[in-house]
Amino acid sequence: MKRLMLGAVLGLLVVGNAPAASPQEVWWTQLQALCGKAFAGKEVWGAPGSAFAAQDIRIHVRECTPERIRVPLVVGDDRSRTWVFTRTEAGITLRHDHRHADGRPDTITQYGGTTVNRGSAQVQVFPGDQLTAEVIPGSGISSVWQITLEPGQRLIYAGNRVGTPRGFQMDFDLTQPVDAPPAPWGWE
Repeated sequence: MKRLMLGAVLGLLVVGNAPAASPQEVWWTQLQALCGKAFAGKEVWGAPGSAFAAQDIRIHVRECTPERIRVPLVVGDDRSRTWVFTRTEAGITLRHDHRHADGRPDTITQYGGTTVNRGSAQVQVFPGDQLTAEVIPGSGISSVWQITLEPGQRLIYAGNRVGTPRGFQMDFDLTQPVDAPPAPWGWE
């Protein structure tokens, strides 16, 4: 009986001392919880004449593994864009995978960056990296993307070029899942 009690007490001590999930792990888990669901969104602000203005916009958290989450962004009938989130030892990397209708990669693709800190359980920030500077001349590391998750409420996708008026924000309503769009180009 004493051994049973000692085992129970030791078990409680181990559970009680388990490390708390990092804010980045919480954020990742919240995004994964949306897997298989699609949501409508809208551009809240952006450049005049933006390709996103007055368009039907949807995201589909389509493919989730422990290390990668792929989220197609569909604008009207344009299925060229997919956000690719990958967990690495350095943090979370966001890449923008752009494809032509026949599935070929666009010349401007795979830009993005990796988080430089653990962020918060709601917000992860992705500063542009060297690949972004090479793929989008003039953009360089001044580009930054931010994904905010308000569980059960909304997902906010924002981008900006630091030091310029260029930027945008799209809000997606997580309270009302919608029908999933067709597969993004190159995924058929």
